[in-house]
Amino acid sequence: MKRLRFTEEQIIGILREQESGQKTADVCRRHGISEATFYKYKAKFGGMDVSDARKLKALEDENARLKKLLAEAMLDNAMLKDVASKKW
Repeated sequence: MKRLRFTEEQIIGILREQESGQKTADVCRRHGISEATFYKYKAKFGGMDVSDARKLKALEDENARLKKLLAEAMLDNAMLKDVASKKW
């Protein structure tokens, strides 16, 4: 998974700069990001506080962990069904 260049706090700071009245192009140029990246950040973090972003990150991590556990359990279940269905 690609690592973000900016932390959630920095991204929210960038979005706040634009919300304060600065032009999007100027904010993007200053921080070295494209406008597409800016709008992608805005779609994900728009209207959030730093604490909300931290909660979102924690929930995403927990969700990934739970998906991994589910996949392992389903694999174990499929293997047990396969072994049980064989004729001895």
